[in-house]
Amino acid sequence: MHRRKSIIWIIIFSLTFFAVGLRGGICLDEDQQAQSNTNQEELFKSLEIFSGAISLIQTKYVEEVDSKELIYGALKGMLYSLDPYSQFLDPDAYSDMQVQTEGEFGGLGIEIAVKDNILTIISPIHGTPAERAGVMAGDRIIKIDGETTEAITLLEAVKKLRGKPKSEVTLTVFREKTSKIYDILIIRDIIKIDSIKDVQMVDEKIGYIRLVEFQENSPAEFKKAVVKLKKEGMDSLVLDVRNNPGGLLDSAIQITDMLLPADLVIVSTRGRDSKEEYTFSSKEKSLLSDKEPMVVLINEGSASGSEILAGALQDHNRAVLLGQKTFGKGSVQSVIPMSDGSAVRITTSKYYLPSGRSIHEKGIEPDIEVEEITMELSAEESSKLLFDKIEKEGKEDLSTEEAQEYDYQLKRAIDLIKGLKVYSKRNTEIEKQN
Repeated sequence: MHRRKSIIWIIIFSLTFFAVGLRGGICLDEDQQAQSNTNQEELFKSLEIFSGAISLIQTKYVEEVDSKELIYGALKGMLYSLDPYSQFLDPDAYSDMQVQTEGEFGGLGIEIAVKDNILTIISPIHGTPAERAGVMAGDRIIKIDGETTEAITLLEAVKKLRGKPKSEVTLTVFREKTSKIYDILIIRDIIKIDSIKDVQMVDEKIGYIRLVEFQENSPAEFKKAVVKLKKEGMDSLVLDVRNNPGGLLDSAIQITDMLLPADLVIVSTRGRDSKEEYTFSSKEKSLLSDKEPMVVLINEGSASGSEILAGALQDHNRAVLLGQKTFGKGSVQSVIPMSDGSAVRITTSKYYLPSGRSIHEKGIEPDIEVEEITMELSAEESSKLLFDKIEKEGKEDLSTEEAQEYDYQLKRAIDLIKGLKVYSKRNTEIEKQN
């Protein structure tokens, strides 16, 4: 009993020291000092309740409980209560997170988040088992292999979704667009992600680039793609970031920089501490002139980095956004290692676009809203039609020209660019006449 009490008081002392330490070195006025004292008093009272609960569990619970597992459980609940993106990572989970490198991993090919307390698919990654199975951005996962996902954490969900290649998992999803529940069988595989897809001319002098995710090599690949299309005569661009869940912030900023004139704000981050506020601005000369029209395709699977790119281009009137409202992931998480090999992943700031608006939980509205429909078919039927064609013809993917036949949003983007060109040409002719 004495040892248990010692453990409890060590925990209390450590947490109290940490709380006081956060304020170390900060000069406070009288009001701030009074508020600080009040907060610390409330913290001590809460810690007494916490220690009492631990003592009760250790003395009264039906089975003996390991102290470390008890504290880990408390930390997981504490971080989960903050927001869907903050979490406590035990040593094994933290190690697993660090192992994921080089854009290749085993799984389904989906980006997930907890939205409105429900496990939600941000987007299926292009060309992966999840996309081929018909999973869609916005699907709510209510069961994994028949087990409910109620109150599940991101970490727990990832563990359930991972597995050996060729193994099966069944997702039960609720799709708001159809108000129906579907069981989707997916066969796991090694996921290889290419950040740039479909670099082609889709019409006379109209280039098309599909940007799937922001990886370390994405800026170099993007610049190479633009240079290639320019050599082929491109004078306008359709940039597709639909179902792009984000990735590396630095890569998203670098690519946005390539599409804006120098000295324009791209994004800023603001946190609780003013010392952690940062503003990122464009530095390079744009790869495209301001006379070359650009349309950015977005949907509810566009999140984080892709929202930063689309929002900056929209705020600076550099591109027209076409499609559907984006996901709304506009917060920054920092992973802080702990002394025992565990880590805390905590939200430390939020993104703000050049206009000052926040992305978080709001998303970005397109300038022109176009539903994700295909040839009068539902999105689900369209996806199946595409992949039936792929399997029938023995291709790994459709050419961009073939995809246009089924992609209503892409068709509208091409039509829009054609219209912008006509309008620009007429204005130029009028100016010459005057």
